[in-house]
Amino acid sequence: MTGPAVVLITTFLASMVEAIEMVTIVLGVGATRGWRSTLIGVGAGFAVLAVVVAALGLALSQVPIGPLRLIVGALLLVFGLQWLRKGVRRVAAHGLAGVGMHPEDEPPEWNGVGFDWTAFVLAFKGVVLEGLEVAFIVVSFGANANQLPIAVVGGVGAVVITGGVGIVLQRFVTRIPRSFLQLVVGILLTTFGTFWALEGLGVDWPAGDGAILGLLVLYVLTAATYITIERRRAFGFEPAA
Repeated sequence: MTGPAVVLITTFLASMVEAIEMVTIVLGVGATRGWRSTLIGVGAGFAVLAVVVAALGLALSQVPIGPLRLIVGALLLVFGLQWLRKGVRRVAAHGLAGVGMHPEDEPPEWNGVGFDWTAFVLAFKGVVLEGLEVAFIVVSFGANANQLPIAVVGGVGAVVITGGVGIVLQRFVTRIPRSFLQLVVGILLTTFGTFWALEGLGVDWPAGDGAILGLLVLYVLTAATYITIERRRAFGFEPAA
């Protein structure tokens, strides 16, 4: 039997990885599209998650999560690539000045009027997917070691602490120029979307969640390359294609 301390620490650390991904999505969506609809999506996601966990209990570990990963990953890719494209075009066209402006020829992502379903859905699905991942970790570690209550404390603690850090960071995130933030969020959503979509299709990433860092570097370099190419064309160093 594994000791309570080992179960607590292991569950906490494993759950924190998923919680960081959850908070990253919520912070990015909330900062770029507004907090009201985003937080409603977060609340709805946790409500659905609570119902699912309460209804299934230990049987939760038998639920196939692959299809959900594919759906959420595809959704993140759709919006992530759109925001990434706009961010790259803006910085390429205006240089560093482009990170703090909003071009007149591009309508805002959301005008702040009414309910933003895009923010709601992205936050909702991000919370449900990552919340289920945390629940799977808790059930797997806790049941196998016969220490389920301890595992629950570790999982919930990871989510609460990471969420608290996110609340603190929110104040700083809102100070980042919106255009630059859109570029960063586009890269993050595209990274997570690629990881989850391919994982949902059955791809076994060599480094597990560590592959996210590799994808992040890939998309950052890709964005930087496109910005450099477009900037060179804008200044006449290269002929337009």
